[in-house]
Amino acid sequence: MIESAQFHPDWVSPPGETIEDLLSERGWTQVELAERMGTTKKHVNDLVKGRAAITPGSATSLARVLGATTDFWLVREAQYRAALSQREAVQAAKADADWLKELPFGWMQNQGWVGPARGQGEKVLEALRFFGVASVEAWRAHYGRPLTAFRSSEKFEKKTGSLAAWLRRAELEAADIECAAYDKAKFKQALIDLRELTSEGDPSVFVPRLVETCAAAGVAVVFVPHPTKCPVSGATKWLTTDKALLVLSLRHKTNDHLWFTFFHEAGHLLLHGKKLLFIEGIDGLDEIQEDQADRFSRDTLIAPNDARRLRQLAMRGRVSKAQVRQFAAAIGVAPGIVVGRMQKENWLPWTHMNDLKVRYAWVGEG
Repeated sequence: MIESAQFHPDWVSPPGETIEDLLSERGWTQVELAERMGTTKKHVNDLVKGRAAITPGSATSLARVLGATTDFWLVREAQYRAALSQREAVQAAKADADWLKELPFGWMQNQGWVGPARGQGEKVLEALRFFGVASVEAWRAHYGRPLTAFRSSEKFEKKTGSLAAWLRRAELEAADIECAAYDKAKFKQALIDLRELTSEGDPSVFVPRLVETCAAAGVAVVFVPHPTKCPVSGATKWLTTDKALLVLSLRHKTNDHLWFTFFHEAGHLLLHGKKLLFIEGIDGLDEIQEDQADRFSRDTLIAPNDARRLRQLAMRGRVSKAQVRQFAAAIGVAPGIVVGRMQKENWLPWTHMNDLKVRYAWVGEG
């Protein structure tokens, strides 16, 4: 008795093998099967050898004569043809094996971004599936060439595949975030409200609120670790005219860098065009737009008037940790952000007070 629900082959096996097995069990020849089915011996032989496909009509005849169901034989045929097609695709994909050298494929596997793959052909197909493209040529058109606009040296060319993988992962995670239609005024107000989150050091608390608040204004915020040869801090990209992506990598691991990058990227969304892609941490960005985003982030975190007071405090002499904490509490930000600003402005050595910063690490990261 054949049970179709139990048949899930993972090899390239023609339905004809099943036909032959059943003929052997019954002691029949192909001639007898042809007579019982009302067809020719040649047609039966072609079915057995896989030269002829099992059609709905022949599937019905096989079910009546050999047993099982019509669906069983049609599924058996479909599995065989799909397996053949996959084998041919894997073989053809081997020609693009050199493309894998441009990608951090092993790192992507360790992160679970791509599935297991045996051999170069399967790896190429798995990478294409991850990027959502049908060919390497399509990948170059959609990911490769647009990213070379950021290149200002030969060094960056080695990073293109890693950067593309990072952005693609961000796109996939953002797709799972339901967002309201982008509302510039609402997003601007959200940033004012979110500034208070800088004082919260626990990611399990501030990340969900950050994501939820931004999604309500049309911005999908995701955190994605950066692959090897991809020294990026964050990026913004418009997925549609009504949905923006803001991705953070935690490259520098501290809360001052995290929040500065977040508000920097938010500044791009508020100040610059919807057709532009901004990637922080690489060469080739528009200096004017970067300065504008820097200023937006800097002034959002520590307003100009407060920054002047901080400078005056620093100029009076050695600043204590207690003074930094007091100042941070007074303006409503984390002490680490105050330390980072002072270091950036050369009001404090880079080696001082770093213990006031909150450090982060990805789960499982050593």
